Amino acid sequence: MSEGLIDKGYSPKDVERKWYEFWEKEGLFSAMDESDNQPFSIVIPPPNVTGVLHMGHALNNTLQDILCRYRRLMGDNVLWMPGTDHAGIATQNVVEKKLASEGKTRHEIGREKFIEEVWKWKEQSGSAIIGQLKHLGASCDWSRERFTMDEGLSKAVRKVFVKLYDDGLIYKGKYIINWCPRCNTALADLEVEHEEKEGVLYHINYPFEGAEGGLIVATTRPETMFGDTAVAVNPEDPRFRNLPSDKVRLPLTDRIIPIIRDAYVSTEFGTGALKVTPAHDPNDFEIASRHNIDYVKVIGDDGTMLEGAGKFQGLDRNKCRTEAVAALKEAGLLVKEDPHVHGVGHCYRCKTVIEPNLSTQWFVKVKPLADKAIAAVENGRTRIIPSTWSKTYYEWMYNIRDWCISRQIWWGHQIPAWNCADCNEITVSLEDPSSCKACGSKNIKQDEDVLDTWFSSALWPFSTMGWPENTKLLETFYPTSVLVTGFDILFFWVARMMMMGIYFMDEVPFKDVYVHALVRDENGQKMSKSKGNVIDPLGIIDVYGADAFRYTLAVFAAMGRDIKLSENRIEGYRHFINKIWNASRFALMHLDKDYPEFDMKQLSLPDKWMLSRLYNTTATVSTALDEYRFNDAASILYKFVWNEFCDWYVEAIKPILFGKKGEEKMVATKAVLLRVLKDMLIMLHPFIPFVTEEIWHRLPGTEGSIMKADYPTVNYTAQRVPYIPEAEVSMEAVIAVISGIRNIRGEMNINPSVELEAILQTDNPFTMDTLISNQDLIINLARLKSIEIGKPGERPKSAATAIAGEVSVFVPLVGVIDFAKEAERLEKEMAKVSKEMDSLSKKLENPEFTSKAPEKVIKKVKEDHDQASEKHGKLQANLDKIKNFSS
Repeated sequence: MSEGLIDKGYSPKDVERKWYEFWEKEGLFSAMDESDNQPFSIVIPPPNVTGVLHMGHALNNTLQDILCRYRRLMGDNVLWMPGTDHAGIATQNVVEKKLASEGKTRHEIGREKFIEEVWKWKEQSGSAIIGQLKHLGASCDWSRERFTMDEGLSKAVRKVFVKLYDDGLIYKGKYIINWCPRCNTALADLEVEHEEKEGVLYHINYPFEGAEGGLIVATTRPETMFGDTAVAVNPEDPRFRNLPSDKVRLPLTDRIIPIIRDAYVSTEFGTGALKVTPAHDPNDFEIASRHNIDYVKVIGDDGTMLEGAGKFQGLDRNKCRTEAVAALKEAGLLVKEDPHVHGVGHCYRCKTVIEPNLSTQWFVKVKPLADKAIAAVENGRTRIIPSTWSKTYYEWMYNIRDWCISRQIWWGHQIPAWNCADCNEITVSLEDPSSCKACGSKNIKQDEDVLDTWFSSALWPFSTMGWPENTKLLETFYPTSVLVTGFDILFFWVARMMMMGIYFMDEVPFKDVYVHALVRDENGQKMSKSKGNVIDPLGIIDVYGADAFRYTLAVFAAMGRDIKLSENRIEGYRHFINKIWNASRFALMHLDKDYPEFDMKQLSLPDKWMLSRLYNTTATVSTALDEYRFNDAASILYKFVWNEFCDWYVEAIKPILFGKKGEEKMVATKAVLLRVLKDMLIMLHPFIPFVTEEIWHRLPGTEGSIMKADYPTVNYTAQRVPYIPEAEVSMEAVIAVISGIRNIRGEMNINPSVELEAILQTDNPFTMDTLISNQDLIINLARLKSIEIGKPGERPKSAATAIAGEVSVFVPLVGVIDFAKEAERLEKEMAKVSKEMDSLSKKLENPEFTSKAPEKVIKKVKEDHDQASEKHGKLQANLDKIKNFSS
């Protein structure tokens, strides 16, 4: 029920805490396992248990929350499934650092005790991000919160592994993988971040065996040459058609290696001769597989050189590079060194340069899974929005490699495979076995590796709903309605969920995938700590409030376009929140009871116009949200609230509200005001939930939370909110006239307190009737002392002119303006602007400035010059008018 008037100022902090606690206490985020209402479901991209809220989280979860709150208002049974990811490598690093501060290592305390320490850390310090998401306003069903290492999800992970293994889709074998020497674990291709680095392209002579000369090989990693088992050339390359030998001597060793011919070798890069190092390069691994060439591993898991490196054994890989280059120079085998910029892979967690390494690992054979996931997008079972991301999805899926799923760490799902010490067979089982399935030996030991974190999160859409049990929740909400995600995990996560969902559920995991862009700084730069341009969401919320922050993100969330964010923009939308607050405060001064219906006969033009605009706005906002056009929905609402409701409607009805048009009209207008305010708050609620809830509870005739209200389109009737196109046309004509008069006042520097005369001329009968029947409204809002309305005739002398659609607007200026003084003022202002333009021009013409100043400074000076030039042009136009009026 209404709690009456609201305070003059809006204080977000107290309001946000109060209403979030209320929503949780009332269970307003809860989904029903079974319901007659249409289901709508989203699974949250689970943030790492080690994570803190950053801009990517803020945008991603704001968009999800908008959809969930909107669908609840539309009457849907909404499930927003929350949870966190155990983040294997990241969490292990955090706990290892904690142990190190206590003078311990994980190896000293052992695996079992270390896992206990991780769980203890998780209970005490983990999942801080959940509280931060609540701070943002996220309306997840927290009663169902899941964790990728909880008992139910662990059961699902094990069942999936065993099923895939039994189906021949999981295997253990040697393969070239990405290895992090710092984290001591394998990494998936997607866990490697490539950075452009300045390096050196070393040209090394590999002498022919038994002949003069040799092949010149170019490489950025000479330390790997000790693992070379061949040199490859392109069979079509004319430079290598008549070689004097089919073998070369590997520099700095006594090994002889073959020259092979393979179409993979580029004829344009380097020298055309490629060193083949199968144990340390994925492409070389493929070449060696085709030609049945040996693999020689020369860099160990800790990044030091192995026995195959000869006298360089035991050196760090980087130290080996330095010493090997020196040895090549001394031997006369280093032909030249060229500067070379190339992509270097780094571990996505610790940023160490990764080492491609031959290793025995567990893999998923993904091609059969990928084919079905590709088909699901091609045939429209799952839509990727914007559709431009479909092409990227296809490119990656068509060229997919087997997925390395084993990690050499302790925190995670330990692989359910047992190795037999007697027969070397592997036992994979849902239950822990007591003996080898092949020979019956008790001498078995579980594989020490754990599964890649993305393996468990690939099951997220169905494992969180109770699979492998056939739960009512799963039956109601799978497949999910939409996944909202960043493009950076389109392959890490989305593609893998598609593959697993289709294979285990025989259905896609989501009908739509909405891919949002990045949040960048105001200059379009990616945010990073090193650049010092990171904006902290929690700090922003503390200063401006969650609503202002959320609205800013939504209004700039255009499909396929990165968001350029600045505090100034957020501050601008805080003003929008204040505008809503103040308009509501004004309305509540006049709304003393509930007004369920209004008398159409008593409605003024502004009332009819506002109702019609409400009808249109509700429909367009709803359509935009249905199509994931968040920025369009937010922009439409902004215009409706600020421009139409606050700037025009509220101002237009003030005389009616103050009783100047009679009791019946006042009551009818109050009914419209209440209807519009209620529906406006409901439409705004998904974007700005806190302030709308606060105002809602002050309105007469409201019961309970705004979250329980109906979205306006749900129960539209002609009586409740009519569509009146003729009222929109009429009001647009009135607004155009008033705006024209206001523009004249501004251009001529006429004080707002000065009442003007206006002459309006039109030959359109409908417009004429509109102006005549609403002349009181025009006089009031344009601050006129008189108005004359008629057909086009002689132009009044010394009158400023404006064209307002089909209406010519004239404002006589004799007696209003001292033409001589105004001309003098304009000339002084023009002189000041000219001086400013000259100063800016000199800067832009100065080579010292343009060559040394930062680009953003030069851009700002150009913008200032353009603005000054535009201002000068307007002043000149006004001066010409004044001189014309006074002549």
